[in-house]
Amino acid sequence: MIFRVAIARLAEKQLRKLPRYIVDNLMIWVAAVEHEGLEEVRKARGYHDEPLRGDRTGQRSIRLSRAYRAIYEVKQDTARFVSVEEV
Repeated sequence: MIFRVAIARLAEKQLRKLPRYIVDNLMIWVAAVEHEGLEEVRKARGYHDEPLRGDRTGQRSIRLSRAYRAIYEVKQDTARFVSVEEV
């Protein structure tokens, strides 16, 4: 079970430029993963946690709003955010 979340440097840089409510939504998700575990948080329908295909095979995304999503990948025992993108 995964209970740790790391945010990559690129994602940290992107977060500084985003609206505050998007950053708050991401931090709520991070807190939930660290408290309940990734497997339990994936069951929450509101985040639309889904695997990606194509060039991003092996990565997953969660919805932060209609316009933004966060892309992460699971490495050993840590969920690592790769980027936060506008859709």
